[in-house]
Amino acid sequence: MRSEVRRLAILATHRHCRVEVHRPVYIGPGFQLWIPDHGTLLVGPGVDFRRGFVCEISGEGRVEIGAGTIFTAHALIQCTTSITIGERCAFGQSTVIVDGYHRYRDPASHWLEQGYEFRPIHIGDGVGVSDKCTIQADIGERAMIGSGSVVNRPVPAFCLAVGTPARVVRYFGPPERREEVVRPRARRRTNDRFRSAEVTAE
Repeated sequence: MRSEVRRLAILATHRHCRVEVHRPVYIGPGFQLWIPDHGTLLVGPGVDFRRGFVCEISGEGRVEIGAGTIFTAHALIQCTTSITIGERCAFGQSTVIVDGYHRYRDPASHWLEQGYEFRPIHIGDGVGVSDKCTIQADIGERAMIGSGSVVNRPVPAFCLAVGTPARVVRYFGPPERREEVVRPRARRRTNDRFRSAEVTAE
């Protein structure tokens, strides 16, 4: 009953923007939604916001959460462009999903005055993210992210990624899809080595 009261309160206090929360849904204590402008939040059926979920959507930002997805405790989503989360994903305690980061490279001005870099984020169906992770890039279908990881570059489907920054350590998907993941990653590593060599030579 309390969950339904929270759902109705969210809809009543966000008539200035687009908010759709489809039932059944569980909205636990501490749920907060901040949309000062004309952003969008779309929540599919069967989503579970267990405790302390916070979502901040600026400007025309758009957050979509697929059916059956679970947020365990104290998750934070900050969106200015778009964040799309697939169906039946699970996010551990204190997960942060953010589509931007501060610029900081100009030594002549404070980093708070340098603005932001933004990029849309897509998280595929069936993704599992362990506790205390930060997500700043795409995650492919059924990928798994280890505890305490920082995802600042895309993680392919059916891969386990761990660390800060997160790196792929295992592929566990269908054998016929391995080439889609392994080959492009090998090419990127080779290109990175060439670029590093060019920088060193300069």
